[in-house]
Amino acid sequence: MLKTISDFLAGGKMTFVSGVFLVLSLILWGVGVTTVVDVAWVSVIISGIPMLYLALSRLFKERWISSALLISIAMVASLAINQIFAAGEVAFIMAIGALLEDRTTARARKGISELISIAPTKGRRLTVTDGETKEEWIDAKDIRRGDLLRVNPGETIPVDGVIVSGQTSVDQSIQTGESLPVDKTVDDEVFCGTLNCFGSVDIRATRVGTDSSLQKLIRMVKEAEEKKAPMQQVADKWAVWLVPIALGIAIFGYLGLRFFGPGASAALYRAVTVLIVFCPCALALATPTSIVAAIGQATKHGVMIKSGEALESMGRANVIAFDKTGTLTFGKPYVSDVVTADGSDENGLLAVVAAAESRSEHPLGKAIVAAAAERNLAVAAPESFKMEAGKGVSAVVGGRRVLCGSESYLAENGVSAEAVAEKANRLGEQGKALICVAIDGACAGVIALADTIRPTAAAVLAELKEMNARTVLLTGDNKKAAADFAAAAGIDEVHAGLLPAEKVYRVTKLQNENEFVCMIGDGVNDAPALKTANVSVAMADMGSDIAIEAADIALMGDDISKIPYLKRLSNATLNTIRFNITASMTLNAIAITLAILGLLNPVTGALFHNAGSVLVVLNAALLYDRKFDKAKQR
Repeated sequence: MLKTISDFLAGGKMTFVSGVFLVLSLILWGVGVTTVVDVAWVSVIISGIPMLYLALSRLFKERWISSALLISIAMVASLAINQIFAAGEVAFIMAIGALLEDRTTARARKGISELISIAPTKGRRLTVTDGETKEEWIDAKDIRRGDLLRVNPGETIPVDGVIVSGQTSVDQSIQTGESLPVDKTVDDEVFCGTLNCFGSVDIRATRVGTDSSLQKLIRMVKEAEEKKAPMQQVADKWAVWLVPIALGIAIFGYLGLRFFGPGASAALYRAVTVLIVFCPCALALATPTSIVAAIGQATKHGVMIKSGEALESMGRANVIAFDKTGTLTFGKPYVSDVVTADGSDENGLLAVVAAAESRSEHPLGKAIVAAAAERNLAVAAPESFKMEAGKGVSAVVGGRRVLCGSESYLAENGVSAEAVAEKANRLGEQGKALICVAIDGACAGVIALADTIRPTAAAVLAELKEMNARTVLLTGDNKKAAADFAAAAGIDEVHAGLLPAEKVYRVTKLQNENEFVCMIGDGVNDAPALKTANVSVAMADMGSDIAIEAADIALMGDDISKIPYLKRLSNATLNTIRFNITASMTLNAIAITLAILGLLNPVTGALFHNAGSVLVVLNAALLYDRKFDKAKQR
């Protein structure tokens, strides 16, 4: 019953009502009007009951001495000497702090449910009876290791397995984060939750149920989520020391003043005043008010910060770890190189290949067609077109037979790519996707496609280094491509060829080295690392919903130039919190001295105490309008 009443009174509307009656009491006191019952009792009841319930439940149920206990003692002591306004004032300030804390630490956690929704629920199992192969749909949970499964184009692969028949291209972005489908053929491994883009394949199940790669991904997200601890107020962290110190000063002050000072009555008033001014209300407000202002500032700039803990953690981060594809790059392939075998016109080769790929649904084919359009090349319609999943396409363009695909695809059709082998190898080492081209049975050249680095990436990394942040690249790319990219972007440290679990390992390793890690990513595969990091940032426009939910902060405009802004804002917020804490403790020390000397009574002490809280709030509010997009703070 008491908990129900406490929860009702602790609401925002009731706290507002409490403040109105507290102000009314102060006005009546100031003009000398007395009432039968002091209206400040309303504040005591509305704000005091939840605080008293919180203090007692923490003390007896959780064995935890919190700041609420000290404020409750001050409130009860004020009531005992009939100082109703003072009692209502300390209770109200505490209620404001609790309200701000609740609002700044609330966050929506739907990432795990989104991730679970990706998990396939059905699979097509093949059985052979009397020499006849039959297909049957079964629940994914009923698939056993060794089962033979068929996956048609457009279907999600239900378990981890190995291809035993067929060729295809598989979208593995859920696992590796790489935007380009990967060609697969017999003996290649495929993963649960990835998408079969083109050809029909038969696979042999190798890891099923909770052992599958997707289920491990879900499990990592859950485990990382459990590692997150809720933010606690600084005042509560110090309450174990504050309560006995405050009581000690009040008791010794009372005894000293009673026997060596103005007497018992005056000593009691001064001791109660000490308890009132010692209350850590300003200290309790120092963190949440600064965070509220900073989150409001960030929202104006298109940065969604989900909690106060995230903002504090970003300020402490000294290592910024980046995913590459979709984060530092756009995640879309473009034609970077056109190499002809005989040194002839590059545009001529590109136009022919664009014509051959014009009916293709493959992302690389679409990128080639787009490149021809950008160069205003005339692209003819193919007279015939055939796609071989996982290998390439063949077409007749202007009476000539054109083959576009892998080097092995050309070899299957009796064409050697030796004429472009050296240049193709060099381009491949740079992490570029290659399309080898043959025209009328002869190698005509190779077209290389790469991802596009964001134009602001290098400047962002340079700004972070100016703020003494160490930058790290965690990517699924091959080592050579990742190293070249890092050199161009100006990244300090590179770890390449990583699957989700390996990204988590790298983040954990940095944390074990006493580094405070911020992870920035955009894909489903980044979710475990985002959860594991001390603080994480997701790219909202490009990123998956799961990455956004897994992250503590989301860039709504998909603009990584907001990262230095976010870091400066977070640093300033931490500095403001530290200043507010120092200022509140200094004011408390001054107020305690004045109370012992009798220069403050319970009412004036409450007003002095309130002035300190107002100072903290006003200083924190300045964060809202400060400029962090250009100013560089260290």
